Amino acid sequence: MSDLKDRIARVIRQDVQSMHGYAIQPSAGLVKLDAMENPFRLPPALQRELGERLAAVAINRYPAQCVADVVAALSRHVQLPAGCKMILGNGSDELIDLLSVACDVPGAGLLAPVPGFVMYEMSARLRGLRFTGVPLTPDFDLDRAAMLAAIERERPSLTYIAYPNNPTANLWNDAVIDDIVAAVGAQHGLVVFDEAYQPFSSRSWLQRMAAHPHVLVLRTLSKFGLAGVRLGYLCGHAALVDEVDKVRPPYNVSVLNAEATLFALDHADEYARQAAVLRSERERLQAALRQLPGATPYPSEANMILVRVPDAKRAFEGMRSRGVLVKNISGLHPLLANCLRLTVGTPDENTQMIDALKASL
Repeated sequence: MSDLKDRIARVIRQDVQSMHGYAIQPSAGLVKLDAMENPFRLPPALQRELGERLAAVAINRYPAQCVADVVAALSRHVQLPAGCKMILGNGSDELIDLLSVACDVPGAGLLAPVPGFVMYEMSARLRGLRFTGVPLTPDFDLDRAAMLAAIERERPSLTYIAYPNNPTANLWNDAVIDDIVAAVGAQHGLVVFDEAYQPFSSRSWLQRMAAHPHVLVLRTLSKFGLAGVRLGYLCGHAALVDEVDKVRPPYNVSVLNAEATLFALDHADEYARQAAVLRSERERLQAALRQLPGATPYPSEANMILVRVPDAKRAFEGMRSRGVLVKNISGLHPLLANCLRLTVGTPDENTQMIDALKASL
């Protein structure tokens, strides 16, 4: 065993040895409301139809035409602007990494508001880019002056704007975002709008990016309802997307993932119905949380709600003991002290979650 430790010390990067892996909580036997998943299964008839379609897929062949079919179908579904292009990834995580690879010129940096999605910083550090995190205001809004100063000082190659943000679930002030987009453009960098929670959001940058050649829009179908399928997509002006596409691994999206995506787009009305239920449930949860003594919920445009409680550890453990799993994010950043992140579930799951939280405060 000591020989293996010596070998690891010699061949594994020191920064990797010092890292913590992405944590996934055990959830067996619990109401799982910790990962912003769509809680709805397909109706039985659609399950059977999907099974038949997947059974007919030629899994003995590399994915080629099926991926092109997904790009075409998704482009129609999102109404991709003229002159823009789309590439697919094995989830948006892979596309975040591909952007770091493609933009890793000498001295390159990546900038993002914090607290935010942890993969921006992880990808930057693993790919050798410096990372600059700009703290949000205490109300989880963008700090305009701090963002603009950091952009001028750091001249980042990539600036990520999560829209809405994870884990705070809010949309940013559009006037501040316009200033940031202009500032990054003046520094010859790229802005990436991460719209992972677009099905639940009231605004998007997808159509606006056509007027901004240095803007990319990143999305995933995980929140759409296909978290298990792992399908993300990156959109932007064709010449820019073509460059990023050069570092994409061949056949990075499986034929089964591609066929499941085509099936979902054929039944987009079912997923839209599910999203409408979750948006309605989000408002019901917000109202219920505002009635809980000691709980402070924050505005949400996603399928999650950030709530501050007097003692996050006690509330989290109390909820788990009552069969409900949420996410205690109080240790991720000082601004998140005593904060829990609640995923919006089914109506019954949400009732259980509120009851568990009320009993655990």
